[in-house]
Amino acid sequence: MHERFTPEHDAFRRTVRQFVERELAPHALEWDRAGSFPRDVFAKCGALGLFGINHDPRHGGSGLDYWYVAAFAEELARSQNAGVSMALLVQGQMATPVLNELGTDEQQREFLAPALRGERIAALAMSESSAGSDLAQLRTTARRDGDDYVIHGSKAWITNGASADFLVLAVRTGGPGASGISLVTFPTDVKGFQVSRKLEKVGQRASDMALLYFEDCRIPARYVLGRENDGFSYIMSSFHSERLVTALNTVAVMEWLLKDALRYGREREAFGQRLIDFQVWRHKFVEHLTMLEAARRLTYHAVDLYERSRKAKPVKEISMAKLLTSELAQRVAYDCQQFYGGMGYVEETPVARAWRDARMLTIGGGTSEVMKEIIARTFAF
Repeated sequence: MHERFTPEHDAFRRTVRQFVERELAPHALEWDRAGSFPRDVFAKCGALGLFGINHDPRHGGSGLDYWYVAAFAEELARSQNAGVSMALLVQGQMATPVLNELGTDEQQREFLAPALRGERIAALAMSESSAGSDLAQLRTTARRDGDDYVIHGSKAWITNGASADFLVLAVRTGGPGASGISLVTFPTDVKGFQVSRKLEKVGQRASDMALLYFEDCRIPARYVLGRENDGFSYIMSSFHSERLVTALNTVAVMEWLLKDALRYGREREAFGQRLIDFQVWRHKFVEHLTMLEAARRLTYHAVDLYERSRKAKPVKEISMAKLLTSELAQRVAYDCQQFYGGMGYVEETPVARAWRDARMLTIGGGTSEVMKEIIARTFAF
């Protein structure tokens, strides 16, 4: 374990592990098949302080350092359900941090505090069908009308979108391009809002992903987060946090997959010997374990830089961690599934679900191609 994990971090980790193994893991297959999980899981997480780990204590956060977030993200891997992990990480580390950073006292009391308690579910509504990786082209508009914004448009691929009580919503308040974008808090009980449909995903099935539609939805202008038309810079900043916590969780998922495969390889025999005794598999696992250690160290390095300097986020290192872990996860999940043979293709086997769940990692939160371009800009080619 990394040297920056103190006994206090370890005690917190044990609390999370006990919760995950007792409340989440036993239902992994059931919730995947159902395509959802109970809403009270959010309340249970909120009661344990798992959403407000590094948030301001004034509104229910714990004000802890980011290494506690790392422990939380890693232990979520034990749920054996990437959909549940993603939904919970969106709540605590993707949708609410911008509220913690930019929200007024009123916004934080109305939206942030109940979200940290798990009483209101949050979603981050950025992407559109014509603006996924290229968010500067988003078309959902917020027109000023007196003391209100009138919002019209749509959003696509929004995790927690069908169940959310409020959105952190990206809208166009100004001219074309990145300079005309703002962020607002948007309660989903506003007239004119609807969930167009819940999308049937290849993987991460326990979390909902939805298409959202806004038809002349009216919200108070005081719901704007930060400064009007400065939303794009806030979005880019929030993406770094999302990518870092995803990398942490991905490393832990790969570690769990490899440990479980090695256990299976010691127990399963073929052609008169244990599977793990075949040289081709020993070498394959050595390659993956070596790359896993490299990915963990790179990700922890990014965490260390992030924790030391919150204002100047380590964009290059976070992007590298996201790129390496998400790409490596494709190979690790594939080979672990292959190692299981026929059982690796059966839905009830965790490795089968992990294989299809991992595919999202190089797409969501910034594609691998976007990560490479961000990294390229940090070098003088």
